[in-house]
Amino acid sequence: MQRISPHLVCPALLQDALRHTFARSKIPSIPFRAHIAAPRRRLYSQAPSFFDDEMAKDDKSKSFNLKVPKGTRDWTGEDAALRDRLFQTVTDVFKRHGATTLDTPVFELKEILSGKYGEDSKLIYDLQDQGGELCSLRYDLTVPLARWLAMNPSVQSFKRYQIAKVYRRDQPAMTKGRMREFYQCDFDIAGSYDAMIPDAEVLKIATDVFDTLGWESYTIKINHRKILDGMFKAAGVKEELIRPISSAVDKLDKLPWSEVKKEMETKGLPADVADTIGDWVQRKGGDDIIEFLKTNEVLSQSEDVSKGVRDMELLFAYLDAFGARKRISFDLSLARGLDYYTGVIYEVVTEGSAPRVQGQQQEVGVGSVAAGGRYDELVGMFSGKPIPCVGISFGIDRIISIMKARGQSTQRAKDVDAFVMAFGGKGFTGMLTDRMQVAQELWAAGIKTEFSYKLKPKLPQQFKQAESAGVPLAVILGEDELKEGKVKIKVLGIKDENNPEKDGVLVDRDSMVAEIRKRLPNTA
Repeated sequence: MQRISPHLVCPALLQDALRHTFARSKIPSIPFRAHIAAPRRRLYSQAPSFFDDEMAKDDKSKSFNLKVPKGTRDWTGEDAALRDRLFQTVTDVFKRHGATTLDTPVFELKEILSGKYGEDSKLIYDLQDQGGELCSLRYDLTVPLARWLAMNPSVQSFKRYQIAKVYRRDQPAMTKGRMREFYQCDFDIAGSYDAMIPDAEVLKIATDVFDTLGWESYTIKINHRKILDGMFKAAGVKEELIRPISSAVDKLDKLPWSEVKKEMETKGLPADVADTIGDWVQRKGGDDIIEFLKTNEVLSQSEDVSKGVRDMELLFAYLDAFGARKRISFDLSLARGLDYYTGVIYEVVTEGSAPRVQGQQQEVGVGSVAAGGRYDELVGMFSGKPIPCVGISFGIDRIISIMKARGQSTQRAKDVDAFVMAFGGKGFTGMLTDRMQVAQELWAAGIKTEFSYKLKPKLPQQFKQAESAGVPLAVILGEDELKEGKVKIKVLGIKDENNPEKDGVLVDRDSMVAEIRKRLPNTA
């Protein structure tokens, strides 16, 4: 039998209990009968107000640790403008190559992401159970694409791009662009095509992006998973050790061979086998690497190596046709730790990618700024019907870190073309409606424009507002000039005293838009 509280049976007991509680509390003394005399429904609705008042006081006195979580950041000002410029750059390149966009949820079912990332699976952010579904924040944009393709079996070919945030429980290095929340810009080609043709176009896209950004020194390291696995098998590595040893080899760009070898031995590899692998994987070049693989007495007998070599010969020929070969380095140490890669793999690196030793300390490197490869079996893991895929992912945060270190990050915090200002002498009204009308004309003409929100702004303050935002042009209104149908256009920041437009130039109001466009950067 369910027990009922005696306080609900006998209201008098409830009154005594509340009176005893309030007498011992810090709550100010209030005539109690004023609350008890009301009907019971009123008692229940008003009594909690005492506790609400106390909780409100606690909330007001609570102090907050005002910071973003470790490995995250806010985007604003010049960095946000630079990020948006990079988004536009890569989007233009992706669309030039015929891609369409795809947007997927920021979290996926945990089982979708599990077992796809090798040793890096420990970096996945798991979420609490929500209504019976175990979910995780997405680690990359590739697995969600594969899941989408598996859910849409009618789509057998797809050229897609996606720009979105991903999440990893990594050790962050903020100044190097190594974050826990960061942007990836992905381009992928899904479908069955003749060998290495899509792969070559993806690498061409990589060169298009970095050439458009004006990068003069970068290297695209490439390798082939079949060549790598074939080398391991030829050296005598057991099947169950291939992935762990591959992960160790992938650290050769960060660690000396002695430490990589030590890790291999820790994972159960005999020292002589490790030495054989070390002799092979520390080679890099171009056609000479293909020649080495074809003529080496042991490796030339491997079916996997031979298959990979045939693919690389085709790839080099197609890259020559695209004019994209000069940045390529065939690097046998490149492994890419993700389990889903099955063919050609690649990373884009530049100075600052690898760690540097400063005295007794090793400085953290940015790592690769773009990476990808072929993954022919990932879709089949979900649907049982594989769709071959190849793609690349650009790390925007790391690219920004490199550009800032090179001094290439000069970007206006505000993307504004012109600032409308006014001046006058005694009795100056501020010409607010005139400034509004001119701003409206410029907006209608597609010119990004701002003006001061003050009724009577001083001219120096208006110049300061425009220059601090990096606005290139000022449109200056004067009462007499406006009556004559003229405005003054001034290019801000001119330091040459002999420049005829240093103090601005008067133009007819009717030709104002055309005169502004002539003076805007990249619009002449």
